[in-house]
Amino acid sequence: MTAITITDPALIEQLLHEGCGEFRDPTGRVLMRFTATLSGDLPPGVVPPFTEEVLAERRKDLTGRPLADILRDLRAN
Repeated sequence: MTAITITDPALIEQLLHEGCGEFRDPTGRVLMRFTATLSGDLPPGVVPPFTEEVLAERRKDLTGRPLADILRDLRAN
């Protein structure tokens, strides 16, 4: 994957303000369509499969293995 970093604050604001758009090459060919998101919220009309109560309960569950242990085991295989 190739990443392009945009450093121009005005361009960043414009892209975020528009919310979606296209990147085109000089001939007009569409290279990519994008949708800008800031909050991580679901798109309008999408209903999450879990209630807030269920998600809150899952956040309390701290059981499991440390990531370092999982990575060590994966590297061993």
